[in-house]
Amino acid sequence: MPKYALYPGCSLESSGIEYGMSTHAVAHALGIEFVEVPEWNCCGASAAHMTDHLLSLALPARVLAKAETIPGVTEMVAPCAACHIRFAAVEYEVGKHNDLLGEINSLLEAPYTGKVKIRPFLDIFSNPETLAQIKEKVTRPLNGLKVACYYGCLFVKPPKVVDFFDDPENPMSMDNIISALGAEPLPWPYKTECCGASSALTQEDVCTKLCNDILKVAKDSGADCIATACPMCQQNLDMRQGTVEKQYGLQYRMPIPFFTQLIGLAMGLDSKALGFKKLFVDPVKVLRKVGAA
Repeated sequence: MPKYALYPGCSLESSGIEYGMSTHAVAHALGIEFVEVPEWNCCGASAAHMTDHLLSLALPARVLAKAETIPGVTEMVAPCAACHIRFAAVEYEVGKHNDLLGEINSLLEAPYTGKVKIRPFLDIFSNPETLAQIKEKVTRPLNGLKVACYYGCLFVKPPKVVDFFDDPENPMSMDNIISALGAEPLPWPYKTECCGASSALTQEDVCTKLCNDILKVAKDSGADCIATACPMCQQNLDMRQGTVEKQYGLQYRMPIPFFTQLIGLAMGLDSKALGFKKLFVDPVKVLRKVGAA
């Protein structure tokens, strides 16, 4: 059974609880073991790197040090893209600056050694072995469902930090997952455009425009829904969709499920257990299209 340390961050049990629900449900069905990092702390996204560079590295380094205490674990995943990039930044910076590890460890109660590596969450499900397993477990193919796969800007960029696990301009890992479920991943040009991220709190108009651009291109491309892999992206496109529609005089009503929810749906898992009712935009048209409602 594959075993990984899991960093839930601030969203998997709160604002992105449906991501956490579907992640655990799908992992259980696939025989993947996620062990929550003990005594984890905030990774520093999105503010720490704007205030203190060393602190912004020490915060995620402490989490990785805690992950090193889990027996049999060599890799950690952070489902949130904003969290993932902070752990990737530690590995990148320490590898680039020889004296930085000592500075970071001077702030920690237990040393970070780099024994546990960060792994892209999408890669857990899109690697050939797991992808084949997913195909075998599909009992309710998502035939006819057209999906715009939205990666956001932090899972695949900047490539020098995230180790080029997927194409930074035209990533395909989520598309391959969606294809394995029987759905149709659409070619569209906004896969990695920014949704505004935390600018929703400080520059609402900017975030609203960015979200509208993404929703419009997805709709024009023929999408039934936009699949996401980051709780911050999902929240902006889902929760703010009413604001976008009101400001631009448009109507999208575009469901924004997490890719893990779609995996679980295709595997025949209960939509309630996958958190579909937690979505702001009613996903009923998606569920009906695949015979799950």
